[in-house]
Amino acid sequence: MNLTKDLIPQTTRVQPSRQHGHLGGAPLAAGRDTGIDLVRAFCVVVVVLLHALMAGVTVGGAGPAFVNAAEGTAWFTPVTWAVQVMPLFFVVGGFAGSIAFRRLRERGGTSVDFLAGRVHRLLLPAVFTVGAAGLGLAMLADGGVSAELVQTAGFRFGQPLWFLGAFLLCQALVPALSAAHDRAPLGSILGLTAAAVVVDVLRIATGLEGIGFLNLAFVWLTLQQLGFFLADGRLDTLGRRTRAIAGLSAVALLAGSFLTELFSPDLIENLNPPTLALLLVGVAQTALLSLVRPTLTRLSTRPRIAAATGFVTARTMTIYLWHMPVLLAMAGATALLAMDTGIPLPEPSSAAWWLTRPLWLGTAAALTIAAAWALAAGEQRRMPPSTTSVFRVAQAVLAGLAGVALLLVAGTTVFTATAAVGLFVVALRRIRR
Repeated sequence: MNLTKDLIPQTTRVQPSRQHGHLGGAPLAAGRDTGIDLVRAFCVVVVVLLHALMAGVTVGGAGPAFVNAAEGTAWFTPVTWAVQVMPLFFVVGGFAGSIAFRRLRERGGTSVDFLAGRVHRLLLPAVFTVGAAGLGLAMLADGGVSAELVQTAGFRFGQPLWFLGAFLLCQALVPALSAAHDRAPLGSILGLTAAAVVVDVLRIATGLEGIGFLNLAFVWLTLQQLGFFLADGRLDTLGRRTRAIAGLSAVALLAGSFLTELFSPDLIENLNPPTLALLLVGVAQTALLSLVRPTLTRLSTRPRIAAATGFVTARTMTIYLWHMPVLLAMAGATALLAMDTGIPLPEPSSAAWWLTRPLWLGTAAALTIAAAWALAAGEQRRMPPSTTSVFRVAQAVLAGLAGVALLLVAGTTVFTATAAVGLFVVALRRIRR
């Protein structure tokens, strides 16, 4: 069986079964939902541009430094209201995962096949990226770069990798949660929501931020489960007015949480750890998406938009994994140029800094596109014959999660990058037949 085409997150417009109201016995359409593909591509582009905007470099008496250009600024908080797309990304991931899994089952595939395909698609490109990061850090250290700067570069590289771990966990649970959705759609999503609420209440009540990291599972799983409702057509059965009221209610609750200082109005800050604010953002975004899907579908068929969407869709993980090394390379080159020429770098958020942002963002986009074009082979490599063992594929998922956790907890260094690559390779070997 060629699982590559089936297991790449494909999206299909599916109508709910008139008999059952869900996909339990409904036939699946053969085409892709190009509107959903467009949304996913949009989310990826927004993340790349956001990180590019946040990437700052300064040169002082102690030498170059990589900084978060948005930290402590007044302008960034309202920007996050427009660019916090991670809740929407997980909703779309739930939509795509649900459709891909059900299509695979109709072709005679199993849950093990699905999980093996997800491990292959997510971890194979990570082997190359993390390996290259470890090699780059070793070269910087051998080249005489200060240990502090090397450590900062590793930290900046590793920051976005939380998504790889969270998405792997969510996709690994698609078969089980999809079955729960079929049995009790409201019960399953309310149970996940309740777990997220309990975690946030305990975090706020105790002041122990570490408790909140349990919501790396519950918040994103809840949003993925919301994507199942979008996939099986249940949301479309609600009136447009009902969906609009739900979305506006979520926005009102979110605004209330800001005014009462329950959650930070900086929606990026609500990522670490994930808070209930992101659930409200996800509800509002999903309501809006359900209302504008027909328009997005029409827009997505325009030739230039379709070509751009197709490029990003086929290289989603490559773009996500490589955009931060691109930004770090740009920051390093900028610092070297400033030191060699004596040209001062503009202070972040200054007028001169803003004037240079179009060139900076355009360069970041162009180099990321070039990297995605050149390095997508890992993501697009054919899936080998997979194991039929539940135990082996579970080991693979755990090894992948352990590799990501190591980079996030211990930081990205030459040692941890090497160890993480080893764990990813173990995971990829475990999924083989």
